[in-house]
Formats: sequence, structure tokens, C-alpha cells
Amino acid sequence: MSKIHPTAIVSPGAIIGEGTEIGPYSIIGEGVVLGKNCWLQHHVTLQGPANIGDENLFYSYACIGQRSQDLKYAGEPTWLEIGHRNTFREFSTVHRATVAGGKTIVGCDGNFLSYSHIAHDCIVGNHVIFSNNGTIAGHVEVGDHANVGGLTAVHQFCRIGMHAITGGCSKIVQDVPPYLIADGNPAEVRGVNNVGLERRGFNPEQLKTLKECYRILYRGKLNVKQAAEEIASHFGETVEGRVLIDFIHSSQRGIIR
Repeated sequence: MSKIHPTAIVSPGAIIGEGTEIGPYSIIGEGVVLGKNCWLQHHVTLQGPANIGDENLFYSYACIGQRSQDLKYAGEPTWLEIGHRNTFREFSTVHRATVAGGKTIVGCDGNFLSYSHIAHDCIVGNHVIFSNNGTIAGHVEVGDHANVGGLTAVHQFCRIGMHAITGGCSKIVQDVPPYLIADGNPAEVRGVNNVGLERRGFNPEQLKTLKECYRILYRGKLNVKQAAEEIASHFGETVEGRVLIDFIHSSQRGIIR
């Protein structure tokens, strides 16, 4: 059975999973579905409609599932969907979508540190890290294993590619390609995320491929379209090359140079 502190307020319309512990002064709103074996420390607010998976940890003053801050939002039902085994540290915030039926989506195994913020209509992948005050605006996409640095601010509709990392205090106004490091205000791409990739088991051949792709894209005299064609001709059969090419071709805001 779930364990609910006497001072917590749980809406009759909320569904609480088996083994979940809700700490003092927490508030669980209407339409929240909270999975098994979750843990809410104290003063946590969960609002719905929201579907939250199993084994998620919420530290004090985390505020998850509040209405969109988008001025277009007119009160229609929108959603938040969160996977399993995430950690939301103190004062972290995640907002629901804006348009009726829309979703903000957070994957599994993420670590969202204090004061991190996920705005309306974002899609956040698995195994991501948001350092303290890492902030993404509406409609941002963050790929699997990406790392959003402390005090990083990401402009709406931008994308952070898988395995990418942003430096602390960075201003992101275009897409950060997968596997790379972006840093600065405004941010520039600084190189391949070697340390992060090595920690995740990328072998020397894969790292060599990515370094060559980076050289073509950022150290040559080719424009983005020409560089993508060059990468395709040399590394199009590799997973890493194909991921980079697909990301470039699907970019709406352009990639950081």
C-alpha cells in the first residue's frame, strides 16, 4: 500500500501506485496518475492531467505538472507524461503542454537538479542530466544521454542532440548536434564530447569517426549542406555519421556553428 503523510493533500481524482510514499505538506492534484514505489520528500506539488511512472523521486518544493506559461494557453486540458526512475531535485519545475491534447514528455532515468526547468510541449529523452538551473523553453527537444549544463538557457524550438553537452551559463539559440560540446554566450561548438562518450562505452573507432565528422563540419571551408554531403560520402554507413546527417537535415533553426 502507499504511505501518505497526514498533512499531505491528495485529490480524490488522483491515482497513487502501490509502495509510493507521499511526504508532509505535499499536494497531489486532480488527474495525476502516480506510479509504484515513487517517493515525495515534502512540500512537493504534482498537478494534472499527468501520467507519472514508477520509482520517481521528488525532492522538496519540486513543482511538476503545472499549467503552461504560454500566454496562448486558454485552460484546455493538456498533458504531462513522465517515465520511470527519474530524480527531480529541489525546486525543479515541469509544465504541461499548451494546445488541447498536447503533451510535454519526459523519458526515463533522468536527473534534474535544483531549479532546473522544462517548459511546455518539450520532449526530453532518456538518461539525461539537467544541472542546476538548466532551463529549456517551450517546444525544445533533448536527446538521450544529453547533458544540459548549469545555468544553460535553451531558446524555444531548439534541439539538443543525443550525447551532446552544453557548458555552464551557455545561451543556446540553434540546434546542438549529437555527440558534440556547445559552450558560450551565444554558444559555439567546441569539439566532440570525448569524455562523455568514453564513459558510455564508445570505442576508439567510433570516436575517430566522430572527430573526422567534426573536422568536416567545423574545421573545413564547406557550408553545412556541403559538409553533410561530405560526411555522407565518407561515414554515411556508420551509425554516428547517419545520426549526424539526419539531425542536420531535420534542423529547422539551423545548427550551432
